[in-house]
Amino acid sequence: MASEERQPQVSIGDVSGSTFAVGSRADVRSYHGTTPSYNDDAERLLAALRELRADLSGARTTGQCEELDSALADAEDEIARTGSAGESRLRRLRELLTDAASLTTVLTSAGTVAGLLGL
Repeated sequence: MASEERQPQVSIGDVSGSTFAVGSRADVRSYHGTTPSYNDDAERLLAALRELRADLSGARTTGQCEELDSALADAEDEIARTGSAGESRLRRLRELLTDAASLTTVLTSAGTVAGLLGL
């Protein structure tokens, strides 16, 4: 009969506010802070960006649609992380929506985003 070896044990208590990784290839990133606060305009824009992205997913894919979707995703991410989108990002969205003017007449959500961006 083999001798019983004592197995290592790990006990984790309260880890709130902590960051840790386990394993030889583990990677850990820590982001502590508060949830960004949104004003009404940012909330409306975020909802409109999400709606337009959903509508674009059902549209025929073109390079223009892909570029617009990428810019929308970037703006959505920035608003979700910080509570607002930077002026350069909004300017880029305005340019892309102006270039895709035919899209704004077909997709109601594109018209909504264009209106919220002041086009």
